[in-house]
Amino acid sequence: MKNIIPYRALTLARKEIIQYLKAPAFYGAAVFFLLFCSIWLFYFQRYFLADRATLRPYFDIFPIVFIFVIPVITMKSWAEERKTGTVELLLTMPFTEWDLVLGKFFSTLSMLVLMLLLTIPMPLTLLSLGNFEAGPIFSEYLGAFLLGACAIALGLLLSCLSKNQAGAFLGGAAVLVVVMLIDQIPLSFDIPYWAARLINFFSLRYHFEGFSKGIINTRDLAFFVLSTVLFLFINTRVILYRKWK
Repeated sequence: MKNIIPYRALTLARKEIIQYLKAPAFYGAAVFFLLFCSIWLFYFQRYFLADRATLRPYFDIFPIVFIFVIPVITMKSWAEERKTGTVELLLTMPFTEWDLVLGKFFSTLSMLVLMLLLTIPMPLTLLSLGNFEAGPIFSEYLGAFLLGACAIALGLLLSCLSKNQAGAFLGGAAVLVVVMLIDQIPLSFDIPYWAARLINFFSLRYHFEGFSKGIINTRDLAFFVLSTVLFLFINTRVILYRKWK
């Protein structure tokens, strides 16, 4: 039984991936992601004038860009199923709640991985211009993957709670703005140390900063993994509630 469940999830994921590759929204999100990050690095950060062999300015903008990109690739996952009525069909098929949630998650995560792979020519092009260290670049990509996975799990949950794609996108973007930028509150206001620690704990960007500096902190790693699993678990509970409603 343990071997059947992942297979079912992967079967659903393959079906979802094909649909993603046929959707213009994914290509629009990918182009926006690549162009915005490149423009940010070379135009706003004036990368060549800085004369530093680091890609940190490039990865620092990822949390902000994910606020817009992640809702685009997650908004139709469940909201479209509810709008077309196919979610009822899915719930009557021999799939568990985890099969359905993991199928959606793996397919959307595959799209994120594809977008991250499309950024690889950037560091490869710049490697000849300086003495870049492989360790920090690996850490930055790992952090971007974990950050994106956590944001996707949250976006899928919000899509499951929404009735249409527009609501899923707006809700996902609004929540991601909060969880990404909440770490700016301690920087902008004089608040007690314990309150600042508590606020930073819930900030996805705060936990990403270590990875962007080339540091793999096990606490940040555990935060992203556990948060992703938590959001996916809540998603299964929402589906179970609707199945028996």
